[in-house]
Amino acid sequence: MLYLIEILNWIKDVGLTSVYDMIITQEILDELTAKAKENPRLRCNLDLHNSADDQSQRMLNALEPGTVMPIHRHKTTSETCICIRGHFEEYFYDGNGNLTDTIDMVPGGVVLNIEKGQWHSLKCLESGTVLLEAKDGAYRPLVSDEVMEG
Repeated sequence: MLYLIEILNWIKDVGLTSVYDMIITQEILDELTAKAKENPRLRCNLDLHNSADDQSQRMLNALEPGTVMPIHRHKTTSETCICIRGHFEEYFYDGNGNLTDTIDMVPGGVVLNIEKGQWHSLKCLESGTVLLEAKDGAYRPLVSDEVMEG
């Protein structure tokens, strides 16, 4: 809950009236990156819902090198990723955890749509990396059979 209060205060500090109606500026990306650097997980996201009742997930996700993203899948939704700034690699795996593909993600590069059920992970390669991530349905935390045991 404290983290949510910090995000809401930050939204007010950067002059936004709502997360539901905004233009994404360099200032917002810089503030999000600063919060990622302060976070022990080395990442921070900003929800881009149209309303509290929105049935889709759209977020900016600021990443720093060293953030750990376990191999996981989404059984009920595909996931679309676009690199807004910085650089990361998206990794695809088979059901046994073997690496099957690596996609280089940079601004102006590919738009990646990850099929539902596809095992994947990523590695942040540059400080200040921000990606746009979108999934179907309301937010649902991963369940145990959606995270590959290492």
